[in-house]
Amino acid sequence: MPLITAIVPSPRHPGRFTILVDGKSHATLSLDAIERLGLAVGGDVTGLEERIEAEAARLKVYDRALNMLAFRARSSAELARSLVRKGEPRELVDHAVARLQEQGLLDDAAYAQSFTRMKVLGAQQSRRRVQQELARKGVARTVTDAAISTVFEEEGVDQRAIVEQAARKKLRSLTKLDPVVQRRRLYAFLARRGYDSEDIRHAMDAVQREP
Repeated sequence: MPLITAIVPSPRHPGRFTILVDGKSHATLSLDAIERLGLAVGGDVTGLEERIEAEAARLKVYDRALNMLAFRARSSAELARSLVRKGEPRELVDHAVARLQEQGLLDDAAYAQSFTRMKVLGAQQSRRRVQQELARKGVARTVTDAAISTVFEEEGVDQRAIVEQAARKKLRSLTKLDPVVQRRRLYAFLARRGYDSEDIRHAMDAVQREP
C-alpha cells in the first residue's frame, strides 16, 4: 500500500510542494491541488495516482507559462505557440492559458495597448504597422483596433506629426544625396514603416521646405 511519507516545500519551485510516497519523490503539486485531492502524510495514494499525475502535469505547464510571462509580456496566442513549440501538449497549454486569463495574468487587450504605446510613441510606427505586428502575434483584429483607438485618444496621437518627426530624423542621414535620390529613399523608408502615401507626401513636403 503506497503511503505519503512527507509533503515538503519544493526547493526548486517556490510555492510548490513535493509529495514523497514511501520515501521517494512522487510529484510536485500546488497547495490547492493537495487540498483538493485530500492528500496528507500517512495517506494512501492507491486510486489517486492518475489524478496526481494529471495535476502535476498541468502545474508544470502552467508554471512554465508563468515563467515565460515573467520574462516577457506575450499575447495569448503567442504564449500558446511558444509552449507547443517547446513540446508541451496542446491540451495542457490551453488549460494553462485559460487559467492565466481567468487570473488576469494574460490579457490581450492590455497587452495590445502596451505594445501600441511602445511602437507608436517610442518607435514611431504607423497604425497599419502595429496592426500587422499584433496580427502576427495572434491578437484578434477587434482587440487590436480597440487598443489602437484607445492609445491614440488617450495620448493625443497625431499620425501626421509622427510621420513628420520620423521623416525629419531620417532626412539628417540623407543630406549629402542628390535631392531626387534623397526623396526616393525617404519615401521608401517611411513606406516600410507602414505610413500611408498621403501622410508620407505631406511629411516629405513639410520637412523638405524647412531650412
